[in-house]
Amino acid sequence: MFAATTTLGATKFVVAKTSTSTSSRARRSTPRVRAQSVQAPALNTTRSSEIFKAAQDILPGGVNSPVRAFKSVGGNPIVFERVKDAYAFDVDGNKYVDYVGSWGPAICGHANDRVNEKLKAQIDKGTSFGAPCELENALGEMVIERVPSVEMVRFCNSGTEACLSALRVMRAYTGRDMIIKFEGCYHGHADPFLVKAGSGVITLGLPDSPGVPAAATATTLCATYNNLDEVKALFAANPGKIAGVILEPVVGNSGFIAPDKEFLQGLRETCTKEGAVLCFDEVMTGFRIAKGCAQEYWGVTPDLTTMGKVIGGGMPVGAYGGKREIMDMVAPAGPMYQAGTLSGNPLAMVAGIETLKILGEPGQYEKLDKLTKRLIEGILKAGKDNGHAVCGGHISGMFGFFFTEGPVKNFADAAKSDTEKFGRWHRAMLEEGVYLAPSQYEAGFMSLAHTEADIDATIAAAQRAMARI
Repeated sequence: MFAATTTLGATKFVVAKTSTSTSSRARRSTPRVRAQSVQAPALNTTRSSEIFKAAQDILPGGVNSPVRAFKSVGGNPIVFERVKDAYAFDVDGNKYVDYVGSWGPAICGHANDRVNEKLKAQIDKGTSFGAPCELENALGEMVIERVPSVEMVRFCNSGTEACLSALRVMRAYTGRDMIIKFEGCYHGHADPFLVKAGSGVITLGLPDSPGVPAAATATTLCATYNNLDEVKALFAANPGKIAGVILEPVVGNSGFIAPDKEFLQGLRETCTKEGAVLCFDEVMTGFRIAKGCAQEYWGVTPDLTTMGKVIGGGMPVGAYGGKREIMDMVAPAGPMYQAGTLSGNPLAMVAGIETLKILGEPGQYEKLDKLTKRLIEGILKAGKDNGHAVCGGHISGMFGFFFTEGPVKNFADAAKSDTEKFGRWHRAMLEEGVYLAPSQYEAGFMSLAHTEADIDATIAAAQRAMARI
């Protein structure tokens, strides 16, 4: 037996190895290999814990968004000090390879030099106008050019705002009140959407939320993702009453769940037949899995699309857009009111413009796909090599896996995952210098700043972490 010393980020670990023949015999003789000799690297988070403790007297739960609190994985959250490229640096001096990427927006890498240069120049011109600026036209034209469903677009300040506005315009356009959403899909924290929602609602074990009046969700119908028959049954049971259907065209808020293409095509056909609006919530998938979003990837065009994250290049932003005849309902062109003082913020616009320019360069999505494919295949292999039930997948720069045999086609399937094991694995990966979403029910994200060396190091770390848990 000998020891090999390696480093990942700023963390040093020692791995004890045995001869190949001994390891092979052990794997053949037992269904599960627990490498007790693989010791957890030391991870000092003293300062993070101090800051979080203080935050609990200032912020509800010590955080400004629930999933940051590490409740589903145990321990205290890591407090970041700065980020750059594919890496995050915490207040204790630890460096992590980051696969959260601010929950998706950092697709070009954190603090991208080109994006930062545009932001710095804009700061000198002003950070908020509250009046029209040409930058809104520039980003809007880029969105319309790339996204098949979008003929007109309205910018706002968050994905939640985009989705609640899209819901309102669906109802205004059709004159109907009911909507269909899917169990485990998250569309922000507006009242009508907090029914069997995903993301932090799942993480905290809340099927809905106190403070939401029954009347606010009385017109929200829920179906099972990837189950077209349920959708058709809801339309049959509520003839002429359903305004539209909203869904994540690739689920990222119950973990990574890909749709069946036939399911999306069936939704398109059903909505057309029923006179209902089909809305793709592409806040997470928009410009991440393809230049023209998930709708281009799948070849299915909705009537409305909500966007966010990537189009702000790291700045707070949201948008919704679609057919001109639908968007003409929005004030001041039409009677449906929606407004926002900081909508079309010049900082968000310049960051979004430069981000989309970078993503429009040849080979970018191919690079994301290649890196992400290697990463998720490496993680799955690490799990299986160490006797764990795992499944997962990726599309371009979006990925995820579950501690269950699978396949996972909807939230009920995802809920079969061993979340306690995921929590142990998440901590083990932190100790290895890898930062992943602190929930089994969240997707992961690749950036253009990640390197082959980052992927190699992460896969090696995953092997050691899977052995320890």
